[in-house]
Amino acid sequence: MVAGPMVLSHMVDTVLFMEGEKNTGTRILRSLKNRFGPVDEVGVFIMSEKGMEEVKNPENIFLGENKIHSSGSVLTVTMEGTRAFLVEVQALVVYSKLPFPRRVASGIDSKKLELLLAVLQKHAKLPVENSDIFVNIAGGLKLSDPACDLAICLAIYSSLKNIPLSVVAFSEVGLLGELRKSPMLEKRVKQAQRLGFKKIITSTNYKTILEVIKSI
Repeated sequence: MVAGPMVLSHMVDTVLFMEGEKNTGTRILRSLKNRFGPVDEVGVFIMSEKGMEEVKNPENIFLGENKIHSSGSVLTVTMEGTRAFLVEVQALVVYSKLPFPRRVASGIDSKKLELLLAVLQKHAKLPVENSDIFVNIAGGLKLSDPACDLAICLAIYSSLKNIPLSVVAFSEVGLLGELRKSPMLEKRVKQAQRLGFKKIITSTNYKTILEVIKSI
């Protein structure tokens, strides 16, 4: 009676659930309850013609296949449990003739996109009010990690100015334009360095989003 709808979860030793969109092959296995180990570990799988297979190197699906550096693409490091993944954030900014320009987000919360655009317009003086803006996370992954805010902002700036950026960026962006320290910062940096990336932008190097844009 006390457990209510969670009575089944209390009866078993382990509760697992799997995330994934039907239009993408990526699947992430999470643990809601585990009496035999931690619940902050995740498993990454992909649906193939042979069934569901484990992905030993998640960067292969979370990073874009295009190796040529182009504008509107910035890499970030997100945490899924205790695992650090490199993910590509893609943005497209085009001039709009609509009275209310479109804001389309795939893989991130649409309200998060609107918030970051307001910060860019207010504190970075970017003219985004007359543009259609599209943001996509490569590989079909859904990001809720606040540390990905900086990469989203830089991808939008890169597409707006048509400037390719070969960087890895992660930091939470506040409403005042300040950069906040991300949890597990050292682990994120080591993961980016392990994959050969040298230019890493974090809150330890810059204090505000305006400082980052001026340095670029």
